[in-house]
Amino acid sequence: MGIISTVGRNSFKVRMLLWGIGTVLLLGAATMIYPFGLMIAGSSKTPVDAAENRLIPSFLTDDEAYYRKVMEAFFNEREIQFRQTYRIDADTFAQLSPPESPSSGLVADWLEFLRRNPYPPRCYTPAFCSVRTSNRTQPLLLRKFKRQLQEKYRSVEALNRELQTSFRSWDEFSVQTPVFDLRTSVPERNRFRAAFEAFSETLPPELRSYTLPEGCYVKSYLQMLYTDSIAAYNRTHGTAYASWDQVGLPVACPERGTGPERRDWETFMRELLNPIWIRLAPAELPAYRRYLEARHGRIGALNSLYGSNYREFSELPLPEPATLGGAALTDYTEYIQGWSSPAGGIRHRAALSSLQPDGPEFGFRRFLRRKYGTLEALNRQLDTHFSDWSRIWPPQRELHAGHVMAHKTGYRREFAVRNFIAVAESVILQDRVMFNTFLYCALAVLGALIVNPAAAYALSRFRPPSTYRLLLFMMVTMAFPPMVTQIPSFLMLREFGLLNSYAALILPGLANGYSIFLLKGFFDSLPKELYESAMLDGAGEVRIFFQFTMSLSKPILAVTALGAFTGAYGNFMMALLVCQDRKMWTLMPWLYQLQMNSGPGIVFASLLVAAIPTFLVFLCCQNVIMRGIVVPVEK
Repeated sequence: MGIISTVGRNSFKVRMLLWGIGTVLLLGAATMIYPFGLMIAGSSKTPVDAAENRLIPSFLTDDEAYYRKVMEAFFNEREIQFRQTYRIDADTFAQLSPPESPSSGLVADWLEFLRRNPYPPRCYTPAFCSVRTSNRTQPLLLRKFKRQLQEKYRSVEALNRELQTSFRSWDEFSVQTPVFDLRTSVPERNRFRAAFEAFSETLPPELRSYTLPEGCYVKSYLQMLYTDSIAAYNRTHGTAYASWDQVGLPVACPERGTGPERRDWETFMRELLNPIWIRLAPAELPAYRRYLEARHGRIGALNSLYGSNYREFSELPLPEPATLGGAALTDYTEYIQGWSSPAGGIRHRAALSSLQPDGPEFGFRRFLRRKYGTLEALNRQLDTHFSDWSRIWPPQRELHAGHVMAHKTGYRREFAVRNFIAVAESVILQDRVMFNTFLYCALAVLGALIVNPAAAYALSRFRPPSTYRLLLFMMVTMAFPPMVTQIPSFLMLREFGLLNSYAALILPGLANGYSIFLLKGFFDSLPKELYESAMLDGAGEVRIFFQFTMSLSKPILAVTALGAFTGAYGNFMMALLVCQDRKMWTLMPWLYQLQMNSGPGIVFASLLVAAIPTFLVFLCCQNVIMRGIVVPVEK
C-alpha cells in the first residue's frame, strides 16, 4: 500500500509536492546522464573534434564534420601529407571541406592511368593504417592486416619469429606508414615490411594516397622557406605569380627562371627530394658507371652488395629509382648529391641537366597528352578549364571524397566502435587479464561471504565479554585510509613469499571491519526463538549458521558481496604493488597502463568498458537488497 492514499493524492498541495519531488529527481538524473553521455561521445573523439562538447558527435549528423574526421584517419593523422597530396592551403584537418564540383572524367582518367602504370607500394601511403596522436587506436585497415597475420601465424610469438618483429602482444601491433617524399625517409627492407607492402597492393586506388614530388616541393619546401605569402616569394625571386597554384616543379632546371628559382630547384633535387622520384637522363649512364667503378673498385664488391651478377661495370643499366634499396639506393643518392673519391679526390656528381623529377603527377600529364593530344581537346571532352598542362593535378581529392561520401554509414559506425574494439582486444582477448580479474573478484566475494559472516555470527551468537572492544577495534580500522596499510602489507607478503600470487591479492582484504560490524547488527535483529527451535530439533551450529542465519540474511549478504566485488574490481594501487608481473595483472592495472599510452578516445572507451561489470553486478544485487527492504515493510 502506498504511503499517500488515493484521496490524499487529489489534494493540490500533495500534487505540487509530488511534482516537485519528481522534478528534483529528474534534475538529479540529468546531472548523472549528461556526463555519462559526454563520456560516450568522447569515446569517438580524435584530434579534429577533440574540442567538441556535445552529447551527439557532429560527425554523425554533419557531412562536413564527417568528411574532416574521415580525412584525418585517411591520411593517418598526418597533416602535411594531405597538403602535399591535394595542394590546398588548409593548415589543419579542421579546415578541410569536400570538393565542390569534381570532374568525373578526370577521375576516370586517373584510375585508368594507375591501372596502366602500377606504382610500387613505396610510392603511395595506404589509408587507415596508423595514427600519430590517437595512440593505441587501431584503424580499420590496420585491423584487417592484423587479422590476416593472426590467421596465418596464430600467435604473436610465431609472427615475431617469422617476420622478425618484436611485438609483446597483439594489442601492441602497429605499422609505420612513412611518406617517401624527402630524403630523410628511407625504404626499409625486411619481412614485415614486405608483408605490409603485399597487403597494400590489394587495396584499391581510392584507399591510397600517392606521393607527389611537386606537392612536396611547393608545400614542404618553398612555403616552409618563404612562408605562405606569394608576395614574399615574388619579392625574393623577382617573379609575378598571382597565387601558389601557379608555382610548380619544372621537369628540368628552369633555364629561363630567375637565379633564386634555379637555385631552389637544384637544392631540392640534389639534397631534399627522395631519390626514388629522380631519374637520370640516358646520356648520364657512362658517367654513372665510372662513379660506381671508382666507388667499389671491383665488380665483385658491387655484386656482393647489390646481390647481382654483373661481369663488368659496362653492363650496369641506369637504375630504376622506385625499386632501389639498400646499398644501391645509397650509391644513387650520393651520386645525385655528389661524391668525392678518397683516393684521387675526383668528384663524381650527376650533371644538373640530367636530373628529372618523375612522380605520378608528371606521368599523369604525359598520359593525358598522349590520350587527348591538345589541351583544348582535353578541356572540351572533360569539361575542364586548364590553361596549361603543368596546371593539371591528379584528382586524388575528388576520388577520395567520392569514396568516403559514398560509405557514410560504414565509416560512421567505424568511428563509433573502433576504440571499443581496441579496448576489447587489449583487455578481453589479451593474456590473463580477464581471467585474473574474474578469479580475484570471485575469491574476494567468496571470502567476504564466509569470513565476515562467520566472525559476525560468533560475536552475535555467543556474545564474548570483549565483543564491544572488538567492534570498537574494527571501527577504528575504518579511520585509516587504505594507503596507510599498503606498505606494511607489502612487506609482510614479501616476507611470506606471496608476491605475484592470488594470495597477495586476496589476503589483505579478506576480513573487513565495517562488514563484520554491519552483519553483527543484522544478526542481532534475527529472532532468538528461531535459534532455540533449531537447537531443540538437534541442529548444530554449522547447520544453524548456513541454513538459517545465512538464508535469512540475503539482503545484507548482497550488500557485503557488492562491497567486496567493487573493492576487488576497483583495486588498482595495491594490486599493482603486490603483483608487478604483467601475467598477474588484473583489469585496473592493465587499464591504467593502457590509458597512459593512449589518446582520449581510448581512455573514454576503456572507462565505459570497465563500468559494465560493476553495473551488471549492481543490478543483480539490487533485487536482493530491495526485497529485504520493501517486503518486510509491506508485511
